[in-house]
Amino acid sequence: MMSYPITHIDGLDADEVTSLKSLGIRTTERLLEEAKSPKARRHLAEKCGINEKRLLRFANACDHMRIKGMGKGYLGLLHEVGVDTVRELRYRKPENLARAMAEANKRKRLVRFLPSEKLVVRWIEHAKKLPLKISYKDQAEEALRNGRRRSADA
Repeated sequence: MMSYPITHIDGLDADEVTSLKSLGIRTTERLLEEAKSPKARRHLAEKCGINEKRLLRFANACDHMRIKGMGKGYLGLLHEVGVDTVRELRYRKPENLARAMAEANKRKRLVRFLPSEKLVVRWIEHAKKLPLKISYKDQAEEALRNGRRRSADA
């Protein structure tokens, strides 16, 4: 797995870096592991003082950074076109995504060099092969919802 220092995460400020490092979280791989579920993010938020929504955003950035060729600038560009998770990236059509990224970059000037469609194809193929690391719903919450749904169907 590609792992980088947490200082490579766009948007993470110096105080947040210090707080995470004090908990032994120094790499993107470790942050992804520590913030992979709602329960883990809640627990980490209590320990480090970073709110859960920000932790999720940073965990998603770490998840994207597992993809070969995915730099910081490209993360911002993907976010701009609505691809916030590796799970979402898996289902994108390369030609449409490359076009949307080009249009977004024309408006916002996020990167100097656009990724080629060939690179976008590689990202999507790599995303499809990666094991999914982040969960977005509590398992207990999901079980409760499914239980309610079953009783409503009965």
